Amino acid sequence: MKIYKNGELPRIPNMYFVYGDGGTGKTTLLKQFEGHKLLFSFDLSSNVLIGDEDTDVVIFDKADMPKIQAKDVQVINWAIHQKVYRVIALDNMSALQNYVLENIDNAAKDNRQNYQKLQLWFRDLGTMLKSSGATIYATAHQVDNGTSGLTGGGRYAADMNEKTFNAFTSMFDVVGRIYVKDGQRMIDLDPEQGNHAKNRLDDRKLIHANELIQSKVTKLNSNEKKEQKENAIVHS
Repeated sequence: MKIYKNGELPRIPNMYFVYGDGGTGKTTLLKQFEGHKLLFSFDLSSNVLIGDEDTDVVIFDKADMPKIQAKDVQVINWAIHQKVYRVIALDNMSALQNYVLENIDNAAKDNRQNYQKLQLWFRDLGTMLKSSGATIYATAHQVDNGTSGLTGGGRYAADMNEKTFNAFTSMFDVVGRIYVKDGQRMIDLDPEQGNHAKNRLDDRKLIHANELIQSKVTKLNSNEKKEQKENAIVHS
């Protein structure tokens, strides 16, 4: 346990979670993030990053899957201690959840205990990522509940067990659904639509996909720096 005095609380990098249909550009969004990046590819969809010199990619072999929990944590711990990665990305959490669930399925006679273990493991993973000191980006596929979903909440959700999703994303700052409309890629961040969504960074509810990390705070800081530079030129 640590106690930080008033004004000494360290800034924790942001965490982003984006889900959507295949082909909507979830993996490509990683290109927006600056600095050295480490991508964990759980569905072998990393081809769009070929040629990116600032991105290292971890691809697990089939032989790794029965021990994916330990392997995943081991490599993340290694990456954290390297202190060279500004961004850690996990693509895609739907696939990872299925691998983990298969490993713990029927471990307990009561199936509810199996899902409790699943939820606890993902909560621990989220906590580890939160304290990593790196910006976190995670993706997942989506499920479409159809019009029936409109009566009990949102139509769209991340393709994960509901409680597991909540356990993992509870510490994330941004959760959004990416989709394509009229040829434009959009990200819905509005929880009032009923879908899985939230935005703790600013008050934006619907953004273009290429604006994911361009929060109002970021823009404000950029404008302030521009004004300071202009003032310096004027007074020089």
